[in-house]
Amino acid sequence: MKAMIFAAGLGTRLKPITDTMPKALVPVCGRPLLYHAIMRLKDAGYDDIVVNVHHFADIIREYLSSNDFGVKISISDETECLLETGGGIKHARPLLEDSPEPFLVHNVDIVSNVDIPSLRACKGALATLLVSERETRRYLLFDGEMRLVGWTDTSTGEVRSPYPGLDASACHKYAFAGIHNISPEVFRVFDSINAPDRFPIIDFYLKVCADYPVIGHLQSGLTLVDVGKFDTMPEAERICASLLGQR
Repeated sequence: MKAMIFAAGLGTRLKPITDTMPKALVPVCGRPLLYHAIMRLKDAGYDDIVVNVHHFADIIREYLSSNDFGVKISISDETECLLETGGGIKHARPLLEDSPEPFLVHNVDIVSNVDIPSLRACKGALATLLVSERETRRYLLFDGEMRLVGWTDTSTGEVRSPYPGLDASACHKYAFAGIHNISPEVFRVFDSINAPDRFPIIDFYLKVCADYPVIGHLQSGLTLVDVGKFDTMPEAERICASLLGQR
């Protein structure tokens, strides 16, 4: 099975540590974030993993080539231009679309107890997005069947949706958790809308969700932290230590 790890980010909120290393190699529980993401995917049955690179790309390449993770690892090179999440998936197309099965996409800075097989079990969607009930300003909006219908910023009241006049207050509001299972059909849809080379994947989902099912998956008992700032590190260490104890 195929998966992709987003490891190309600049990690600006983790400066000054990311002035000398990529965010993907920031250590948690004594191991780089990238190590934990790879092992999480391996444990879930993935044996063909794509890692995109941009910031300190050579350091990530060296780390991957000097360690044997027991799975196939390919590099999607974005050193010339950071392509954002949607563009990153589009750029990795040659490495991902040669299988009829959905592929999983995992942000490198997410540490969680996600039940990947349950996320993978959701069938028939263009994409299935892991979501959570954490408090934030920006939420994805879902209908009663957990189909994506829009997005809102609660601090400004802004609503974005392909459905004119969508009432955000009548929708389920969940935060995107940085992990999604995507049908290879997504590449055909990219072609059909002439997707640019650089774009956020959430913008794409919002553009096409009226025509293609994009589903939210809410996992009971989900524990998750986005290692995007220093104040999240203690929680990441706690979750990581718990997961290592279960392995």
